[in-house]
Order: sequence, then C-alpha cells, then structure tokens
Amino acid sequence: MTSAAPMRTTDLASSLTRLGFRAVSQNLEDLLARAIKGRWPPHVLLEEVARLESHERTRRSMERRLRLCRIGRFKPMADFDWNWPAEIDRDVIERALTLEFVREARNLVLVGNNGLGKTMIGKNIAHAAVQAGYSVLFRTATDILEDLQCDSPELRRRKLRAYGHPALLCIDEVG
Repeated sequence: MTSAAPMRTTDLASSLTRLGFRAVSQNLEDLLARAIKGRWPPHVLLEEVARLESHERTRRSMERRLRLCRIGRFKPMADFDWNWPAEIDRDVIERALTLEFVREARNLVLVGNNGLGKTMIGKNIAHAAVQAGYSVLFRTATDILEDLQCDSPELRRRKLRAYGHPALLCIDEVG
C-alpha cells in the first residue's frame, strides 16, 4: 500500500474552493493552525469545517435573498416616530412584523396619506420576512406594470407567475 504525498496548502485551498468549501479554503491557514495548536481530533476538525461552511452559506444566502427582493436602504423600525402620525395603530404594525399574516397566507394593506411611513414599514416587514427565510419581492406598482408590458402573452404569463411565487409580495406606491 502506498501513501500519496501530502497536498500543499495552496493546492488544498484550490481543491476546497472547487468543491464549494469557500469559507474553509479562505480560512485554511488559520483553521489548520488552530487545529494543530489545540490538538484537535479529526471529528472536531470536521465539526469546525461544517460549522464554518454552514455559517458562510447562511450569510451568502441572506445577502442573495436581500439583493433579489430589492428592498434597498431603509430606516429600522427602532427609528420610527410612533407619535406621528397620531392615527397609526402600533399594535397592528407590531403584529404585522411577527409575519403571522404571511404564515396564514393573508394580505396586509397599509393605507394612508403620503409621508406617513408606509414604505418604511413595508420594507421592515419585507426585511423581517427575508430574515425568517421567506421568499420576498419588493416592487413599486409602476415597476410591476412596466415589467408586465410585453407583446408576448406567454412571457406575460411567466412574469405574472413569477410575481405570484414569493411568499410575500410587497407592492409600494399603489396610489
């Protein structure tokens, strides 16, 4: 029985990247140094590899889903002035942020005059839904209507199906 020559760290990092282990390949030197210094048994090293990759894949998934839903920049609800407008029902908004209406496949419609914070609230709800693992699209009514303007009925049907697919579709600036 012959043993293969040990792989150089750079070759190992390249192999790990090709296999999809990006976090491990980027942190390989540090990971190996900690394993050697701590005299980790093989199962501890593999647990750390799994933890690193799982954490990194979760982070990348969140970034991708946030980018695809197109929420953009927004103020967090912690910055919302609940004293203005006076007629806002804080309990309803806080209940909406629990995403119960999404789980129950119900609609939520925010109605009010310009400048009251409907977009900010909608973006916070959409962000919470992405963080909870839901598929989300955030678009203005104008963007949706422009997107649906096409000559092909089949293309329009595909686009309509795409808008019906996410767990949460936020349509801003309807009025």
